[in-house]
Amino acid sequence: MEETVVIIVGAGPAGLATSACLNRLSIPNIVLEREDCYASLWKKRSYDRLKLHLPKQFCHLPYMDFPPNAPTYVPRKGFIYYLDNYVSHFGITPRYLRSVDSAIYDLDAEKWQIVVKNMATTDNVIETEVYTSRFLVVASGENSQGTIPDIDGLDSYGGEYIHSNQYENGRKFRGKDVLVVGCGNSGMEIAYDLWNWGANTSIVVRNPVHVLTKEMVKMAMIMLQYLPCKAVDKITVAISKLKYWKLSKYGIQRPKKGPFHLKETSGRSPVIDVGTISKIKSEEIKVLPGMKCIRDKDIVFTNGETVQFDAIIFATGYKSTVRNWLKGSYETFDKEGMLRKSFPYHWKGRNGIYNVGFS
Repeated sequence: MEETVVIIVGAGPAGLATSACLNRLSIPNIVLEREDCYASLWKKRSYDRLKLHLPKQFCHLPYMDFPPNAPTYVPRKGFIYYLDNYVSHFGITPRYLRSVDSAIYDLDAEKWQIVVKNMATTDNVIETEVYTSRFLVVASGENSQGTIPDIDGLDSYGGEYIHSNQYENGRKFRGKDVLVVGCGNSGMEIAYDLWNWGANTSIVVRNPVHVLTKEMVKMAMIMLQYLPCKAVDKITVAISKLKYWKLSKYGIQRPKKGPFHLKETSGRSPVIDVGTISKIKSEEIKVLPGMKCIRDKDIVFTNGETVQFDAIIFATGYKSTVRNWLKGSYETFDKEGMLRKSFPYHWKGRNGIYNVGFS
């Protein structure tokens, strides 16, 4: 058994930032990471053309800005390089291949007990480690595990299907008929990337979504420092309407609530257009409604249309795995592993539990 002051579960950007702040104050902490590297979502499960969707001044971690010569919207490789420097500068030393089996608060000892599977052993034998700490920081985030919806016939689909976290680029899909399921930022950008690589691309759009440009988002982020969210939403939506006009004629509905109100209350982000909308308007990327079922390579949609596809890419989001290992703390996390309280009251729970990296 090993004791420390703070245990941090997850070595994504939020976990790294927490460790850096504690290191500056000389507070002992241990970062536990189930993968074999930090920032695994960025290093191992992100597509090549990904960039930060916000300007760099809103994305840097505590106590280290991006270099002055970094582009406003930092690309994936640039962000990884920044994280490498951050980890080195602040002396962060995550313990890799540590999968947390359980974390429970001992009321008598007034400490957390964390049981961990160590998969880093040389003889491939999984060992169990036990840690105790006064504080527990949940930094595993909302993107722990990719989700694919349960669709009738998917198991017998005659083509290839993957989650978006397995997508790198569209090279191997050139000339193929590819369906992207999901109209968030990943889905829209992957659809555009596929089109760039010469794939015959379609995208499923089921839910209403705000579409903005990166310049609109940058302007809104600045305005939010001075104006109430309701006013910023009204201005932003008006500008979006001027830019894109009526997207409903192309199968894209706009939500009734504003983009930043939705982000604040539900965690749903607006789509930042990288060029996809112009391809949708020119019908180079086709918009389809929800999927009803799959029959070999034929996909039946809710409007009755049947279309054949060689591949499906599910950009259908992720789910939190917190509830797989966190015992108790139901006043902090719901049964889905999401925070019960909304911003700005979500970051701290009872018994020394803290939460970072959640919307």
